[in-house]
Amino acid sequence: MSFARPGRKGLSRRRFLSLGTLALGVGATAHAAWYEPQALETSTHQLAVSKPGGPVRLVQVSDLHLSRFDNYFRGVIDIIDGLRPDLIVLTGDYLEEERNIRAVLDFLKALQAPHGIYAVQGNWEYWSRLEGENLRRHFAGVGVKLLINERVDLQIKKRKLAIYGLDYPSSADLLSPLQKEIDPQRFNLLLSHVPAFAHEQLNRHIDLILCGHTHGGQVRLPYIPPFYLPRFSGRFVSGFYRVSPHRIPLYVNRGLGTSILPVRVLCRPEISVFDLAAA
Repeated sequence: MSFARPGRKGLSRRRFLSLGTLALGVGATAHAAWYEPQALETSTHQLAVSKPGGPVRLVQVSDLHLSRFDNYFRGVIDIIDGLRPDLIVLTGDYLEEERNIRAVLDFLKALQAPHGIYAVQGNWEYWSRLEGENLRRHFAGVGVKLLINERVDLQIKKRKLAIYGLDYPSSADLLSPLQKEIDPQRFNLLLSHVPAFAHEQLNRHIDLILCGHTHGGQVRLPYIPPFYLPRFSGRFVSGFYRVSPHRIPLYVNRGLGTSILPVRVLCRPEISVFDLAAA
C-alpha cells in the first residue's frame, strides 16, 4: 500500500525569489520612469564676487524637453517663484521633435523675474527646425530674450553685469568676436548650451559659465561613468568645473526633462541658484 504525500502549501523558495525579483524590477522601473524624473532638486551656490555691487540671485533652468505644460512643469514655476530670482537664464533644449512650441511658450510666459529672462539655443531647437530668428520672435512674444552670439548689459542693485549668449555648438569662431569688448568692471556671465567648447580662448574676465546639455548623464550608477553623454559634453557631466588657464568656474545643470528615454536613475532633475555676494 502506498500513501500520497500531502501537497505543500505556500510558495517554493524558487517561486518566492522569482516573485521578489519581479517586484524589485517593477519598483525600480516605477522609480526610474515616474518618481525620479519628477523628484526635482534645487541646488544653491554662494559666489563671492570681488567686483562691486549688491546681492543678486540668478536662477538657471535648462533642458526642458517639454512636450506638454503639465503639473510637473507648473510645479517648476511655483518653485522658481518661491526662489524670488532677480534674473532667470535658460540654457537650451526647450523643444521635442514634434515642434511643440506652444507648450514651451506657455511655460516661459509663466516665468517671472524683475530683471529679465535670457536664453540660448540648444541642439534640439536646430533638430526641430525652429531655431534662429523664428525662435527669437516666439520667445520675444512671451518676454524672453534669445541671445544668438550676443551680449546684453544689466545693472541690478548697483551690480553691473554682462550676459553673453554663445550659440550652439559654441565654436571658437563664435566665441572670439563675442569677447572682444568685454568689460572687466562687470560680472561677466557666459551662457552656452554645451559645456565642451574652446575654453582655451576664454577671456580671463569671464566670471562664470553656465551650461546644460548632459542631463547629468540621466542614468547613473555609483562609481561608474555615465553610460551615455551627448556630443560636445566632453569630460563634463554635472556640477562645477574649472576651465581654461584662468580657472574659470563652469557649471553644468542636470536639466528639467529627459531625452531619448523618459527615465532617470540616481540623477534627479535640477534648478540651480547662484547667489552673487560681495567677497
